[in-house]
Amino acid sequence: MVTKRETPEQTAPTAGGRPRLLLLDGHSMAFRAFFALPVEKFGTSTGQSTNAVYGFASMLVKLLRDEEPTHVAVAWDLSGPTFRDEEYDGYKGGRSETPPEFPSQVPLTQDLMRMIGVTNLSAPGFEADDVIATLAHRGCEAGMEVLIASGDRDAFQLVTEDCTVLYPGKSLSDLRRMDPEAVQDKYGVPPERYRDLAALVGEKADNLPGVPGVGPKTAAKWITKFGSLEALVERADEVTGKAGQNFRDHLADVLRNQRLNKLVTEVPLESDVRDLGLGETDRAGVDALFDNLEFASNLRERLYAVVRTGDDGREGAEDGADVAGFDVDVTVAETGRVADWLTEHASADGVTGAAPAGIALEGTWGQGTGRVDGLAVTVAGGASLFVDPTLLDASDNEALAAFLADPARPKVVHEYKGALLALGAHGWELGGVVSDTALAAYLVQPGQRRFDLLDLCRKYLGLELEEKDDGAQLSLDLGEEVENGRGHGLAVRAAAVRDLAVVLSAELDRRGGDHLLREVELPLVDVLARMERAGIAADRPYLEELQGEFAAAGRAAVARAHEIVGREFNLGSPKQLQQVLFEDLGLPRTKKIKTGYTTDADALAWLATQSDNELPGVLLHHRDQTKLRTTVEGLIKTIADDDRIHTTFNQTVAATGRLSSTDPNLQNIPIRTDVGRRIRRAFVVGPGYQELLTADYSQIELRIMAHLSGEQALIDAFNSGYDFHAHMAAQVFDIDVEEVDGEARSRIKAMSYGLAYGLSAYGLSQQLGIAPDEAKKLMEDYFASFGGVRDYLHEVVEQARKVGYTETILGRRRYLPDLTSDNRQRREMAERMALNAPIQGSAADIIKVAMLQVDAALTEGGHASRVLLQVHDELVVEVAPGEREAVENLVTHEMGTAYDLRVPLGVSVGSGQNWHDAAH
Repeated sequence: MVTKRETPEQTAPTAGGRPRLLLLDGHSMAFRAFFALPVEKFGTSTGQSTNAVYGFASMLVKLLRDEEPTHVAVAWDLSGPTFRDEEYDGYKGGRSETPPEFPSQVPLTQDLMRMIGVTNLSAPGFEADDVIATLAHRGCEAGMEVLIASGDRDAFQLVTEDCTVLYPGKSLSDLRRMDPEAVQDKYGVPPERYRDLAALVGEKADNLPGVPGVGPKTAAKWITKFGSLEALVERADEVTGKAGQNFRDHLADVLRNQRLNKLVTEVPLESDVRDLGLGETDRAGVDALFDNLEFASNLRERLYAVVRTGDDGREGAEDGADVAGFDVDVTVAETGRVADWLTEHASADGVTGAAPAGIALEGTWGQGTGRVDGLAVTVAGGASLFVDPTLLDASDNEALAAFLADPARPKVVHEYKGALLALGAHGWELGGVVSDTALAAYLVQPGQRRFDLLDLCRKYLGLELEEKDDGAQLSLDLGEEVENGRGHGLAVRAAAVRDLAVVLSAELDRRGGDHLLREVELPLVDVLARMERAGIAADRPYLEELQGEFAAAGRAAVARAHEIVGREFNLGSPKQLQQVLFEDLGLPRTKKIKTGYTTDADALAWLATQSDNELPGVLLHHRDQTKLRTTVEGLIKTIADDDRIHTTFNQTVAATGRLSSTDPNLQNIPIRTDVGRRIRRAFVVGPGYQELLTADYSQIELRIMAHLSGEQALIDAFNSGYDFHAHMAAQVFDIDVEEVDGEARSRIKAMSYGLAYGLSAYGLSQQLGIAPDEAKKLMEDYFASFGGVRDYLHEVVEQARKVGYTETILGRRRYLPDLTSDNRQRREMAERMALNAPIQGSAADIIKVAMLQVDAALTEGGHASRVLLQVHDELVVEVAPGEREAVENLVTHEMGTAYDLRVPLGVSVGSGQNWHDAAH
């Protein structure tokens, strides 16, 4: 296999004057990444594990940054047999089974390599080590400096003055440089004799047994004395003692080992070392892949800093390209002169007409407030005003406030909500906003993970802006601040926003999403900003009491665990837990991992059912209490001076359109256990209000599935008057509703929601704890009763494959180019996204429309009650005195009429003095 981007050859020498060739052992590095990062913490919402891809990319970034190679290749093992398997049936036979989460990550990693211009190489009948050995040999012959990143010690035989092995240490970032001196110091033999030593000692990973009782020190002593393994074999009778006899008895194994561990340096390859220059990065491809894998933006930034990107601003500057593109004429506002500039350049009937003005801010915002350190207004033609709020007089403030609030003067901004919070803290309102370029870009490509202005300008305008950070101010600039004058960078940012808004508006029109921006997302910004400003009242003393209680419970669990075992140990150490559980107590072994046997939560829960020993349950309790204590501590830290918690709602994070909550995440307050639900008691009604009211949609995803699929039996189930899941179970299992027990109901409930989220038969089996075949049969029985659901799920994927996207009931699109990918893992991941995006996205559409309608109705009705939180399908309202009945009726009506489905939108309402008591 050879995959390489068609790019110009890169032959620039290193600082020392020689090209540097970096060779990576693909599977070795990928496995190391897989076992170094917890698989349960690295995965997509559709179930694709990503820890190996993420770790591999992180290691590669460090290698490219630290080593600065001119040529790079990754060698991969193929699944077929090699010449070593043909000689020895037991070759690598002792290796543990590959974790099921690993194989699908290899093609994704290979795709990433191709996209960043790194060549992937494999050869049938040979291992990756042989490919590396061949390239290393050719590289040294070509006068290159060669570096090999591998965790396979066989690579040490390749070490020379020109070839160094970068061998993994204790962490992903720890690589030891194994040059000739390091190999000699570590093993007592020079690199060219390491193969002899390995033949004597054996290699457990390859199932190559060595001489019993002979370790590296003894082997090195023999090789040093006799000079080589060949000489040792000729003089085998001179080796005395039991070790000598063992050597003679196992001589055939030793000679076989030496043959098998010799790396081949003449593998036939299609690529020469000079063809391995680091190619140009396909940024669009990397962006799409990282978005689908749901990687955070910091890895992307680190990667782009070390690979070759054709739109790099510095390269463009060297070629004489125009990396700016914005000609701004900046006026720094003088005290008392703001009104004059606005009248001349930004009046609704002035020279700019109705063209929107770009607005850019310097400052901070979050947790319901913000600060403005600087503001720039840029209009058509490039005229720009920079304002320092500290230099304004009363007339300036009045003029600027009138301009910012005037709905007749259209404006565009990047991150509208942040601007609302920052300006609002200064006493200014912001009206007339016709576009938020972050929101517009999100609607164009909802799968992206970041919508930074710099990236958007690069992608949509083909312009490179440089980010400058000089202390308190963060701006975009084209040169030194002293050269351009104060405010130039912020004016450029405002100009970039203006131009970007035009391009994104056209793209939204083309994709049919302009109405979502105008009618849903932009109006919602104002609602969310007011919710963030209001916050929700928190009972600090109660939270501190809970914190102490959870901490005490955690300490008690530690003491009980020590009592059970009879000695102290660290409950947070997997290594010590393995010793205690499987060695000291002799409990059944759990899933085998690289470091032993897993002690994760699922494993402990399983152990609790396999033994009468109390310890697994105590360990689970300790983890629960520790997690709860951490949650409470985090909440206490976020209580503001007004005794309220002000979360931040994000519109551009979830690809399905759902809102998310951060700092703190109030959508993740535990509610599954009684003790977790107690945390919700800490969220209380604030002074001047009567109670909290909660209202949420009942089974909204399933109602949307009934609407989209048109399945009459599903629609009838909602209208039957029976418990929905019991009614569904009765039809699937062909029994009366009264005969449905808890287990049958739970299985069908899991099935119904699983289908709404693209769950596979295997995923269902894991969720229900049943065999995959049983889960498959359950799914078949379900579809036999509800064939319209099966047909809908099939059609939605096939339709998306044809047009390239899925669509919600309001026309929110999610583009999925991987639906036609040749890579099976990427194609299946896109298929799962195609299954759940219309249902989850439609649910997001409906709750957003409901928020807008509830907010508008509260305002129009003159009510003092206000919406505080949105938690998935639930709204939390703070009810003013005397408004309880009116607000309940209003909320129920507006939520229930947010969209006309084929089944009614069920709304449940509750109230109380705190969030817990308001549950229903």
